[in-house]
Amino acid sequence: MNIEIIHTPNPDARISVYDSGLGGLSILRELEQELPGERLYYFADNAHLPYGPRPLDEVRRFAIAIADQLLRLPSKAVVVACNTASAAALKPLRQTFPDIPFIGMEPAVKPAARDSRSGKVGVLATQATFQGELFESVMERFAHDVEVVRMPCPGLAEFIEMHPPDHPAMEPMVAKYVTPLVERGVDTLVLACTHYPLIKDVIAQVAGDGVAIVDPSPAIARRTRQVLEEGGLLASGGAGETTINVSGEAERFSRSASVHLGREVRAVSAPFLWVPVDGPAL
Repeated sequence: MNIEIIHTPNPDARISVYDSGLGGLSILRELEQELPGERLYYFADNAHLPYGPRPLDEVRRFAIAIADQLLRLPSKAVVVACNTASAAALKPLRQTFPDIPFIGMEPAVKPAARDSRSGKVGVLATQATFQGELFESVMERFAHDVEVVRMPCPGLAEFIEMHPPDHPAMEPMVAKYVTPLVERGVDTLVLACTHYPLIKDVIAQVAGDGVAIVDPSPAIARRTRQVLEEGGLLASGGAGETTINVSGEAERFSRSASVHLGREVRAVSAPFLWVPVDGPAL
């Protein structure tokens, strides 16, 4: 039985951005540019990082419990800035909280298929993203005329979480997944994990000049603006601000986030926003 929880969105409330760790910062920085007058709240569930190897039902439980807390801030919209969480929970989130807009991550196969010259598209993602029905839906709708080569990247998101883009082992780590795709003849790479745009320059360098990189982050920011406009939920004015909380350790996250956002970040631990594996399901 589905449970509906009613929250009434308010234009002056926050836009919440949720990910398992640093990856959603690739979305956050685009939202800050697209919606400079909005109050943004970023929550990283790094106590449960990584999401990629976890069962989808477990990720779904995390997502619904965290969304319930985010909406109590209150939040007028939630950007699920995590491909794994979107694959596991986007549909249940919209069913559970029907009055709140949820903007999720959909692998950008559509523009990749449209722009590919060779007819071969590579997709870099976690294994969980490939297992979700969301990815299969994207394939059914947009991949009729191209060959899509799926490349699960176990360990890559975790490596990005722990190391800066210029770490000497980053390029070899990326090459392990990207080089086989280039050898298969793909001319377009879809970054289907929000961690991957944080090292987009490394991926592009490994892939070479003949391979286009599809980063969905700007499109997600534009889509968020569109959803808010359609719902009459854009902020009425004032200066924007960004608050960052994490469910686990904050110091390392703050240092890494500062590197990726290009400014000093001071994340605060907010463990009340996460629910243990055996916690209540909504």
